[in-house]
Amino acid sequence: MKAAILGAVQELRVDTVAAPHAAPGEAVVRLKAAALNHRDVWIKQGAYPGLHFPMIPGSDGAGIVTEVGPGVDASWEGREVIINPSLDWGHDPRAQEPRFTILGMPRNGTLAEMVSVPASQLAPKPSHLDWAEAAALPLAGLTAFRAVFSRAHLKAHERILITGIGAGTALFALQFAAAAGAVPCVTSSSEEKLRRAHELGAKAGALYTRGGWAKEFGEHHGPFDVIIDSAGGPGFGDLIDLAAAGGRIVFFGATRGNPPDLAMRKVFWKQLSLLGTTMGSPTDFQLMTSYAALHAIHPVVSHRFKLDDVGAAFDLMEQGGQFGKIVVEID
Repeated sequence: MKAAILGAVQELRVDTVAAPHAAPGEAVVRLKAAALNHRDVWIKQGAYPGLHFPMIPGSDGAGIVTEVGPGVDASWEGREVIINPSLDWGHDPRAQEPRFTILGMPRNGTLAEMVSVPASQLAPKPSHLDWAEAAALPLAGLTAFRAVFSRAHLKAHERILITGIGAGTALFALQFAAAAGAVPCVTSSSEEKLRRAHELGAKAGALYTRGGWAKEFGEHHGPFDVIIDSAGGPGFGDLIDLAAAGGRIVFFGATRGNPPDLAMRKVFWKQLSLLGTTMGSPTDFQLMTSYAALHAIHPVVSHRFKLDDVGAAFDLMEQGGQFGKIVVEID
């Protein structure tokens, strides 16, 4: 089969490799589409723990089951599915177990014509989605759903601020919040991304690159009951100031590093909850896919590439030029 291969750090190529077969408890999916995440870029750059080469990256995928292994219900064969990339979460819904991993490292991922995964990771493809949209849903949708609902417990009419709009997870958070009847606002470094977020339900937006943005934005649109962030860094202090009394700040990344300081007095005086989150449990995934189907949520697909052009897809992700998910369509 054809696959994207990382032979070493920054060495990405498309090559022919042996097709996988279904081991006991597993299923082989012939992929129709796969989607990129920032995680794939960090793996390519060597900025991810537990690297080994060669390997096939990719966490998101959708396709048709072509083979099942011993112990798997044969009725899965021929079904259209999406893949839950959150492997071996464990039995505690509060947090993943030490054996938890994500599809695409160390296990070979979805940027290939076929992939073998535990059958427990399969879910029916939501019928309202095309293949590219279905592939775009799993990782970012799961992360956003857990952040917004399982961790923050967002309610209708609450004010929610989502930072860094344009990235896939932030856009899902916006779509989920809007569907829940909340009042979503967003930040970005791009006026165009703010405009497009408004079309998806954002009530207001701010350029975080503008000095003093947080004070002005808070006076007009805050304070916020829930804040969803993946950047951290020096701007995290602004989020504490923007949070309402009793507010919840949920974060699932630290692309700008650790905050240089933490205003603990503000945190305890305002009765704030700082909530970390990573991916999601099997229950989160089931609830997320059901929620997306119930509200007919369509993932925002920014660009579509062919597998032979996967290098260009990675380049776009590294440049941050996308609004939504970058999808690789697989013939």
